[in-house]
Amino acid sequence: MKEQIAACCKTLKLSQNIADNFESIEAENRHEFLLKILQNEVEYRKAKKIERLIKQAKFYTIKIFEGYSFDEIRIPSALSIEDLKTGTFIEKNENLILYGAAGTGKSHLATAIGLEACRQRKSVLFFRTATLVNQLSKAKEERKLDKIFKKIEKADLIICDEWGYIPLDREGSQLLFQIISDCYEKKSLIITTNLEFSKWANIFYDEQMTAALIDRLVHHSHLLVFPGDSHRIKNSLMKGAQN
Repeated sequence: MKEQIAACCKTLKLSQNIADNFESIEAENRHEFLLKILQNEVEYRKAKKIERLIKQAKFYTIKIFEGYSFDEIRIPSALSIEDLKTGTFIEKNENLILYGAAGTGKSHLATAIGLEACRQRKSVLFFRTATLVNQLSKAKEERKLDKIFKKIEKADLIICDEWGYIPLDREGSQLLFQIISDCYEKKSLIITTNLEFSKWANIFYDEQMTAALIDRLVHHSHLLVFPGDSHRIKNSLMKGAQN
């Protein structure tokens, strides 16, 4: 019987989950049994989709909101901590720019927001900016740029981590500018950076392109400032003091 149910599930493009779990379902009548079977399949598909979205996002590490402190972050009045946690800005195609020194929790927050967006079944892509530019340059050489552009086009949220940590060549700058332009008013971006806007020209080597880029980003953006010292340095000093 179980093998026959599994075969039917395969034909109907239902999951093996039904065949694996139907025997454990308790119900008072056939209608309740069928409902529970279908509800179980719906929940199973939701969980599998979230799993796929998290894998597709390619976070470097998994970070969550639990235990994260917002105390030292300057958040604009138009945005609340709850907005960050629920990702309401994504629905509005708004951007976040997380600015502050290295080690102040920018990447942690960006990842936690992205992970929660995946759990809400939104498509997220996480890049270290230099890695994204390298991928774009390589794709251009191999004439596969369309593949990356289509992948980005399907995403709801793009996270560019460590923006400006490594200077870009002219071609890389132009490719990154194209990505930002294509995302403008169509999807949300999160950028983490330790560079103030006035120094972004040092990344792109072209003041006009830099000005156009900043104009697109700032138009629908919230600036979050991380004024504190590096958490990694703090923790290192604390460990040293305890020894």
